[in-house]
Amino acid sequence: MPYAMITFRIKPGHEDELAELFGGAPPLESPIVTDDNGEETARLLGTGVFVKDDVLVRLVHYEGDFAGIARHLAGQRHVHIIEDEIVPFLADARDTATSEGFAAFFRNSMMRCVTQSSSETHPTRL
Repeated sequence: MPYAMITFRIKPGHEDELAELFGGAPPLESPIVTDDNGEETARLLGTGVFVKDDVLVRLVHYEGDFAGIARHLAGQRHVHIIEDEIVPFLADARDTATSEGFAAFFRNSMMRCVTQSSSETHPTRL
C-alpha cells in the first residue's frame, strides 16, 4: 500500500501554531474515493502531518488511484478549512480554492518517492 508525501514551505517559527491547527482539524468526511459511476477507485488509509523549521509534510497512506485521491481531497470540507487556516504561515502562495488549483498544488508539491517497503513486501523469517 503506497505512501505519498506532500510538502509545504512555511515561515519558520510557527511549528506550535501549525501543530495546534492540524491537531484540532475536523475529521475527513469519507476515506472512500469513487469515480463518476460511484465505483470505488481508491481509499485513504491514513494521514500524518510533520513539521520542522520551514517545512511541513503531509503523509498520505492510500491504496488505488492517487490522482483520484487528490480530486477526492479537493472536495473534502475539512481540507479546505485547513487550507484557509494555514495561509498566514505559508512561505509560498498557492491557489487551492478550485479543484484544478488544488490538484496542481498536489502534483507540484509531491515529493519524489525513492523507495517504499512494508511487512507485506518482505519475507517473514521463521
